[in-house]
Amino acid sequence: MAQKEKLQCLKDFHKDTLKPSPGKSPGTRPEDEAEGKAPQREKWASKLDFVLSVAGGFIGLGNVWRFPYLCYKNGGGATTWACIGYASFVIVSLLNVYYIVILAWGLYYLLQCFQPELPWAKCKQPWNTDTCVEDTVRKNKTLWLAVNTTNFTSPVTEFWERNVLSISTGIDDIGPLKWDLALCLLAVWVICFFCIWKGVKSTGKVVYITATFPFVMLTVLLVRGVTLPGAYEGIKFYLYPDLSRLKDPEVWIDAGTQIFFSYAICLGAMTSLGSYNKYKYNCYRNCLLLGVLNSGTSFVSGFAIFSVLGFMAQEQGVDIADVAESGPGLAFIAYPKAVSMMPLPTLWAILFFIMLLLLGLDSQFVEVEGQITSIVDLFPSVLRKGYRREMFIAVVCSISYLLGLAMVTKGGMYVFQLFDYYAASGVCLLWVAFFECIAVAWVYGVDNFYDAIEDMIGYRPNPWMKWSWTIITPVLCMGCFVFSLVKYKPLTYNKVYEYPDWSIGLGWCLALSSMISAITSDNPLGRFQRIKAVAAPAKSGVSSRPKEYSLKGSELTQPLDPNGNNGLLKPTHTIVETTM
Repeated sequence: MAQKEKLQCLKDFHKDTLKPSPGKSPGTRPEDEAEGKAPQREKWASKLDFVLSVAGGFIGLGNVWRFPYLCYKNGGGATTWACIGYASFVIVSLLNVYYIVILAWGLYYLLQCFQPELPWAKCKQPWNTDTCVEDTVRKNKTLWLAVNTTNFTSPVTEFWERNVLSISTGIDDIGPLKWDLALCLLAVWVICFFCIWKGVKSTGKVVYITATFPFVMLTVLLVRGVTLPGAYEGIKFYLYPDLSRLKDPEVWIDAGTQIFFSYAICLGAMTSLGSYNKYKYNCYRNCLLLGVLNSGTSFVSGFAIFSVLGFMAQEQGVDIADVAESGPGLAFIAYPKAVSMMPLPTLWAILFFIMLLLLGLDSQFVEVEGQITSIVDLFPSVLRKGYRREMFIAVVCSISYLLGLAMVTKGGMYVFQLFDYYAASGVCLLWVAFFECIAVAWVYGVDNFYDAIEDMIGYRPNPWMKWSWTIITPVLCMGCFVFSLVKYKPLTYNKVYEYPDWSIGLGWCLALSSMISAITSDNPLGRFQRIKAVAAPAKSGVSSRPKEYSLKGSELTQPLDPNGNNGLLKPTHTIVETTM
């Protein structure tokens, strides 16, 4: 079909399906008008609401602890298949269970800051052991020789492991609940619920605080960090990478998976947020702007983190590599230890943990919003009536909270790491991304996708994107996926504790739950034929709106007209993925 006819078909479809009847609000779906069952789908109140929500969604804790740590580790700063949507739903559901536990830890630390002295600054606390040695003792050679111990620990490490976690001997010894952490977890879930309970109307307002205030805090901490003694050495370590590390495939695997985590790719949340925009929204422009903002935030946060690590290295008289930590260790050991060495430690600790909470909170409720949207859009006539959506959100949050209680027990850290290592790992995301590229670029058709984008934004993006969708991205995703499996190492805690075989098996079950969902179908051949049919342009040049716009599974298996007259049903199937 000619280019002009294709665009006219897209416009006709959009007009026929989304144009409301007289007296109806924009966005009301056709079957909802006929049956009077489901209220209209919401839209963002303004473009800024959407931009801040997306920025808050993918600028989170990974920018503060994961990106800087990977720089240290690697030598410095060197939608058509419905089942793909289900895979994204599984990943984001598992992610929402354990990611919020980090916020519970952060809230606990924040509450502990309101004391005359930071509890992790000195030894002689009820949870400290005889091997606890303060940094002032280590720096004084006379006192250090008098201590006469080799297996010493720091007060900040003992506060983290013996007070916050009260960590047990292993995952086999799960232990009782830590009620202080359980209450903190409940508090952050309640906050998350009220951030999204009114849909994008409430989310769009909350992000004005949660997405902007962390930038203010990051700027304050950056200024403070670069003015500390020893900051220059830390920044130099950050900016002058070890180029020899580029020969290591693991560096590229880490870089690839970091992109997925940082941009929330294959989690469905960004697509769900985008689905609340108007049809003619310039998504291409804002994707570029938000991408620059996200990468820029990671780069700047590296200065804030490494300047503090340089200060710590100078204060302790050790190399920077000896003070760097990964993941929670950076947020709950290295940085708390750093602020305890600064003037006005309580102030800087409060500012840091407020920033940590806000960074994690908007990422959390954006992911939960994506999870909720996917189900609500599958059953709109049931969940959009009255207060059913709010009730459904409460049920999802409650179930996620109950599942998360396993991570606030004395053995909870082992469960947390199991989820973090397998449930939403880079392997899962790379697998789903590969099939997304195949579905969109090869099955649906890259030219059809280009035509749809042109109809939405008014112009065609740079042609290099075709190569990216069809060849570059699938090859890189599968390459990183294979390397990840080749380089796979069983999970350990602190490089000492080895997880038992049954827990490793459970971890792979978590990983496979999403990976299998991406390719599962009762009739793969029939599904492929249906998708090829919906990708075929209508021969008549006029769109044919489906009689039933519902996204129920039974309706997705309805046969299509072999003559291709149902060709423009493809937006219906695309919606299955975008809402996931």
